Amino acid sequence: MRVTKHEHAALRIEHDQQTLLIDPGSFTTPLTDLSDLAAVVITHEHPDHWTTEHLAAALAAAPDAPVYSTAGVAQAAEDVPVTVVEPGDTVTAGPFTLRFFGGDHAVIHSSLPRIRNVGVLVNDLLYYPGDSYAVPEGVDVDTLAAPLGAPWLKIGEAMDFVLAVSPRRSFGTHDMTLSDVGRSMHRARLQWATEQHGGRFFALDPGDSLDL
Repeated sequence: MRVTKHEHAALRIEHDQQTLLIDPGSFTTPLTDLSDLAAVVITHEHPDHWTTEHLAAALAAAPDAPVYSTAGVAQAAEDVPVTVVEPGDTVTAGPFTLRFFGGDHAVIHSSLPRIRNVGVLVNDLLYYPGDSYAVPEGVDVDTLAAPLGAPWLKIGEAMDFVLAVSPRRSFGTHDMTLSDVGRSMHRARLQWATEQHGGRFFALDPGDSLDL
C-alpha cells in the first residue's frame, strides 16, 4: 500500500491498483487519474477538507465510488450521496477496510459551534485523525498522518497526540497554514515525539509518497 501526500490534508492511498482519496479540500490542487477510485473519505465539513468541485471531479471519474463522511457533509453535499459513518463503524470499499474513530472536531474557540469529525484507520496500517487528537484506542498504529498546523492546533498538544499513539512511522499533514519556517519547526517537534517510542518521522512534501 502506498500513501501520497498532497497539499494540506489530502491523502491518496493506492493498493491493488485501486485508490482511496481522503480530504481533498480548498487548499489542494485538482487531482487527476481517479478512474481507479474505490472510495472517498471526508473527515468533516470544513472546506479545507472537501469542496464540491473536488468531489464532483472524483465522482465524474468514478461514478460508483462511495463517499464516507459525517452527517454535516451529507447535508452540505446536497445531491451527492454520502454514506454517514460514526466512530466504531467499519466499512469495506474495494481493497480498503476503513475503521472510524473520534467523533468531534478539536476546539477552535468557545464562540464557534462544535462539529463532528471522524478519524480513519486504513487497512489497519495508516491512521489519519482529521481535525482531532482522537487516539484509536486498542490499535497498534503502523503509520500516523499527524496534523502539523491549524487554528485549533498547539504544537505541544500535537506532540502529546503523537506520543499517545506511538506509531512506528509518522509524517505531517494539515500544513498549508504554516510558513516554510513554521513547517520545519513543527516537523522537528513531531519527529522528536515519534522517536521517543522508536518510530521514524518522514518529512513529506506534496507529491511525496511512502510505501507501507
